[in-house]
Amino acid sequence: MTTNPAARILVVDDDPTVAEVVARYLERDGHEVECVGDGAEALRRALANPPDLLVLDLMLPKMDGLQVCRKLRERWPVPVIMLTALGEEIDRVIGLETGADDYVTKPFSPRELALRVQSVLRRARGALVPTGTGVLRDGDLVVDVGAHEVRLGGAEITLTAREFDLLAYLLRNPRQAFSRTALLDRVWGWSFGDSSTVTVHVRRLREKIEADPTDPRRIVTVWGVGYRYEPLS
Repeated sequence: MTTNPAARILVVDDDPTVAEVVARYLERDGHEVECVGDGAEALRRALANPPDLLVLDLMLPKMDGLQVCRKLRERWPVPVIMLTALGEEIDRVIGLETGADDYVTKPFSPRELALRVQSVLRRARGALVPTGTGVLRDGDLVVDVGAHEVRLGGAEITLTAREFDLLAYLLRNPRQAFSRTALLDRVWGWSFGDSSTVTVHVRRLREKIEADPTDPRRIVTVWGVGYRYEPLS
C-alpha cells in the first residue's frame, strides 16, 4: 500500500489489456482509476474533472498523447506520466518538453510504473523537496516558496511543479555542482531513472529565466559533472 493518500488517476491507453493491468496495480495501492481509450475523450474528461495524475500513452487514436499533454498543460497543471515505445528517445524528450513529469518505456513492469506514480504524486503534493515559507532571491529573480510563485524582473513566470522544485533546490545550494544523478535523487526522489529527464528540465528552466538560454549565466554547466547555480547578485 502506498504511503500517499489515495489519488484519482486517469489511465489513457488504446490497448485494453495494458490499461487493465495498469489499473489493477494502481487500485492495489488504493487509488481510484478510470481508463480511457482515445486522446480526445481523455482530454475532455481531464478538463471537465481534473484527475490527480494521468498515465498517458503516446500513440493514441483521435488525438496523440503529446497533443493531449500540451492542451492539458495550457489549462491545468495535472501531473502526467507518458508511456513511450522502447528506444524512441526523441519521443521521450519531446514528451518531457511538452510538460510530462516522467515517462516509462514499453514494455514496462507494472510495479515500476506504480512506483513512478507514487514518486510523481509525492512531488506534486510537495512531499519530496521541503519548501517552507521563505523567499529566495538572486537579483531580479525572486522565488516565493510559500506561494509557489516565481518572478523575474517583476513579471510572474510560469513553471511546472518539477521546474519549480529544481530551481528552488539550486537556489538553496548556490555555487555547488550537482551531477544529474544527484539531482534526480534529491529533486525527483528517484534512485533510478534516465538522467536525460534532468537535462530537459534544465533546458526548459534556462529558456524561462536566462537572458540568453544558449549562454546561461545562472544555471551553468559544469563539464564532466552536471550543473551549478551561479548567483548574479
